[in-house]
Amino acid sequence: MRLRNKPWAKPLIEENPDFVVTEPTKLKGKWHTRFQNNNPIFVEIGMGKGRFIVEMAKKNPEKNYIGLELQTVAVGIALKKQLEEKLPNLQLICANGSGLGEYFEKGEIAGIYLNFSDPWPKKRQTKRRLTYKTFLEQYKEVLDSDGHIEFKTDNQGLFEYSLVSMNNFGMKFDGVWLDLHSSPEAEDNVMTEYEEKFSKKGQPIFKLEAHF
Repeated sequence: MRLRNKPWAKPLIEENPDFVVTEPTKLKGKWHTRFQNNNPIFVEIGMGKGRFIVEMAKKNPEKNYIGLELQTVAVGIALKKQLEEKLPNLQLICANGSGLGEYFEKGEIAGIYLNFSDPWPKKRQTKRRLTYKTFLEQYKEVLDSDGHIEFKTDNQGLFEYSLVSMNNFGMKFDGVWLDLHSSPEAEDNVMTEYEEKFSKKGQPIFKLEAHF
């Protein structure tokens, strides 16, 4: 969803280069120097306003997290959260999620989160879905040998498509939940802004975990 323009967002990002990376290609293969440790790195593609990635970083200080988002306003809102917390294990990227291979070296990432991605429901939009085979190829390239993908959505059509796409790509499923919030998995679940909104309306949340 496109957010309304916020004049303060771009200047705020420019004023905080320690927290926001605007040229991620320069850090390819060097992200551990950015975090100043060798802890595993997890990336959320399309972090939106940042609630999920901020909470994950707070919850797991022994892991490094990167929130990647194209919309400047969304990055600005996420940055405000990070400025309040100043989490040393969290970095934000303001860039297009389709360039993972340009931002990360082979095997540099331990896990990828896809949360409430745009479903692109029309058939001609299939290639834009973040679980389309060309995206899966990128994920496979940057993930380490034990790397995994976690995917959550409220859109049943996108979920079914993703199951088929990942299966056809040869991925193995570690878990599939058709109603996440009614399952034991919900106990440790960290919600996004959208997830809370949809679940309050009684909408079931779908989740899968898979690896190559």
